[in-house]
Amino acid sequence: MAVYTDVPEDDLARFLAAYDLGHHLTCKGIAEGVENSNFLLRTEGGQFILTLYEKRVKRESLPYFLGLMEHAAEHGITCPLPVKNRDGKVLGELCGRPAAIVTFLDGISRRRPTVEHAAQVGDALARFHNATFEFQMCRDNDLSLEGWQRLADGALDRANEVRTGLANAIAEELSYLSRNWPKTLPKGTIHADLFPDNVLFVEGRAPGLIDFYFACTDILAYDLSICLNAWCFEPDHSYNATKGRALLAAYHAARPLREDEIEALPLLARGSAMRFLLTRLIDWLSVPTGALVQPKDPLEYWRKLRFHQTVNSVASYGWEI
Repeated sequence: MAVYTDVPEDDLARFLAAYDLGHHLTCKGIAEGVENSNFLLRTEGGQFILTLYEKRVKRESLPYFLGLMEHAAEHGITCPLPVKNRDGKVLGELCGRPAAIVTFLDGISRRRPTVEHAAQVGDALARFHNATFEFQMCRDNDLSLEGWQRLADGALDRANEVRTGLANAIAEELSYLSRNWPKTLPKGTIHADLFPDNVLFVEGRAPGLIDFYFACTDILAYDLSICLNAWCFEPDHSYNATKGRALLAAYHAARPLREDEIEALPLLARGSAMRFLLTRLIDWLSVPTGALVQPKDPLEYWRKLRFHQTVNSVASYGWEI
């Protein structure tokens, strides 16, 4: 279970006393998520998510994350809204951890998304980019080019334990990405982690977006490439061109892509595959023997990277304007 900090009832009661939410009824740990301690909180005022931010999330970044959610919600995006206490603050402290309460979103995530789900995500991502165009806060992407190299430096000496030749292949790809990474594409606020478990679907409604704790300022089309990797491959690792076409066309309909963004998508997809290959590789190599949590397979993203290395244009993704 992804709950790293237990919350005694007395501490929770003192924390909630600063809010107009009434007495708490239940507070149950949520297994999903790996970065923070999350709880489903029910009070007399309704149902909420309580999050205690653990050490991997920088305290100085929290105003950005919470401000982004507030801005997005106020501009029509279906996402959690931070709850303010009586002093108008959205961030407090509980059990020695920074803590916040956000509204609860109905819906379910789709482990096996359909073509229609891919289209809805493409539209939702474009609307998120449009809605946050005037968001004034910025945050550097810690997991872009320089961050990938730092991750690689900590993993390459053992990468061949996962796959023979993987260390050299990663080093060569990082060199290629460093030489060719685009510098003039439109930037803005990106979600940077819009995987199926971070999107909640309800029939007849726009999907709800959650977990903004990797959000940052970076290339908008890079965010789209993350979704291409997350939503358009099948369990056997084959690329689904129908899903890819639906995702890209829906995004383009809501936020038209520039020609240079379209041309850069294969390169950006290589970069986003490298990002998740490296973070999964680090987790895979660092999990202790006998741990209850099974890390995600880094080779899933190695296979995706290999596919993108063969792509010359978006036509290979099933989409032509």
